[in-house]
Amino acid sequence: MVLNIGPQHPATHGVLRLQVKTDGEVISEITPYMGYLHRCFEKHCENVTYEQVIPFTDRCDYLASMTMNFGYVVAMEELMDIKVNDRVEYIRVIMAELQRIASHLLGIGAFGLDLGAFTPFLHMLRDRERILDIFEMTCGARLLYNYMWVGGLSHDLPTGFVEATLHFLDYFEPKVDEFENLLGHNKIFVERTADIGIMPAEVAI
Repeated sequence: MVLNIGPQHPATHGVLRLQVKTDGEVISEITPYMGYLHRCFEKHCENVTYEQVIPFTDRCDYLASMTMNFGYVVAMEELMDIKVNDRVEYIRVIMAELQRIASHLLGIGAFGLDLGAFTPFLHMLRDRERILDIFEMTCGARLLYNYMWVGGLSHDLPTGFVEATLHFLDYFEPKVDEFENLLGHNKIFVERTADIGIMPAEVAI
């Protein structure tokens, strides 16, 4: 049987069409059809300067804009043989790691929500907001940052950034165990994910 999932579907966070071939309850093949949100970014970027491309990278992944900035500016710096100082590199990595945590919190939380685990989503959303507070303190934005620039950053870290980040880390570390209890030991979540979609190593490679 061939089924179409999407492009508008409650289980897809965004617009995506999947053509799914099934054999009973086993999915044998999936063909993704992407591009429903294509907004001609590549064409726009042909007509602007390298710096003016950065706001477009924010929009490549709304949940990880800082990381999208990072990848683009590092690529530009390699092409132009630009070396940034150590402080800039450290700040970029710290911001990217905070962004990764924030992105994973929403991604894992939404995954649990789709499978019937509502409470973990709220807890993860709460803690993601704490990271967005740090970003807002740093660059004035909570979603689209335009913070990393070719050759550096839009501006230095604000007063109180180190303290706020250390406070968040002290707060967040115990929460990892809390999330493990809420999802990893959630009977519904485990039954809907354990031993599902097993892929042999030779197929994965």
